[in-house]
Amino acid sequence: MRKIIVCTFLTLDGVMQAPGGPDEDAESGFEHGGWQKPVSDEEVGAGIAEWYEDSDAMLLGRKTYDIFASYWPTADPDNPFTERMNSTRKYVASRTLTSVEWRNSALLEGDIADAVRALKASEGGDINVVGSGDLAQTLMRHDLVDEYRLTIHPVIIGTGKRLFADGAIPTALEPVSVSTTKSGTVLGIYRPKGKPTYDSYQ
Repeated sequence: MRKIIVCTFLTLDGVMQAPGGPDEDAESGFEHGGWQKPVSDEEVGAGIAEWYEDSDAMLLGRKTYDIFASYWPTADPDNPFTERMNSTRKYVASRTLTSVEWRNSALLEGDIADAVRALKASEGGDINVVGSGDLAQTLMRHDLVDEYRLTIHPVIIGTGKRLFADGAIPTALEPVSVSTTKSGTVLGIYRPKGKPTYDSYQ
């Protein structure tokens, strides 16, 4: 069974919107695009690279697909991520796209939850959900996420799209690996562990 792994860059207050640049995603008037690079370091890059070693596909929502497809095909070939991003199989969840042109991309058809269940049951390596906040929340609601791989950066933005937005399903998490880089970024890998439990200190 293939694992669905949500890989996301977050601020300390949980914002995932537009980490890569000012023009990446200005939806809802977001003015803080490009917040990640100033609070990142080489350890973060190495940690992220490890996240992709056991995966052979990405699962993307329409907005993230559009951002990636406009950048990676012409990105710096000396960037070690360029060939990986272009050669990796991409599955795209969209209600509006009728075709996808980026190399090795395919549109998922029908109900997204059913399509992802079929992907999980197919042959292959792990599948990384990159960015794609709306899609990630849909997968969470249908209990389809097997693991979270998060970079949590030492910066507070205050506004923007959040991975765990209002209405997120209450879930206990098992920490698999948690470390902190020299820049103060937390690299955390967590697996869902059923429902939270509750107790009192009284």
